[in-house]
Amino acid sequence: MRRSINVLCLSATALVLVVLLPAGVIAQQKSLKEQIQGPWSFVSCNDTNAKGEKTFRCANNPRGILILAGNGNYANTVITSGRKDAEAPGVEANFGTWSVNEADKTLTRHRVGARDPAAEGIDFKANINLSLSGEEMRITGDAGGVHVDSTYRRFK
Repeated sequence: MRRSINVLCLSATALVLVVLLPAGVIAQQKSLKEQIQGPWSFVSCNDTNAKGEKTFRCANNPRGILILAGNGNYANTVITSGRKDAEAPGVEANFGTWSVNEADKTLTRHRVGARDPAAEGIDFKANINLSLSGEEMRITGDAGGVHVDSTYRRFK
């Protein structure tokens, strides 16, 4: 009888410790910044302009890459297929710095340089939604009259 009471007391104590300890003590979860840094392949988009029309990024089988470097720099390029020459529309390229707001789950990219000079010096703040496995990332937000809704897949 005494042995079963001791086992019961130990079990209750363990349960109280698990409930009261912060989650980080039990399992160290990576920060959002740590989870999203690295190279991402552009998978798809559903970007629309103010009229609700799809943007060029979503047309003609777009391909691209987003690199979120651990030192806070980023590079982003999206190119649509079917362009006739280098001057044809369908290329987005920019680079700069990035940061994450862990509480809001937002990513802010400050564009230092861009194919479109009007986009330089602009901050783009977007919501981040990671898949449970951390292998897909969806970025949504508004920038310059365009609602951005893009999906990326982690490079392996």
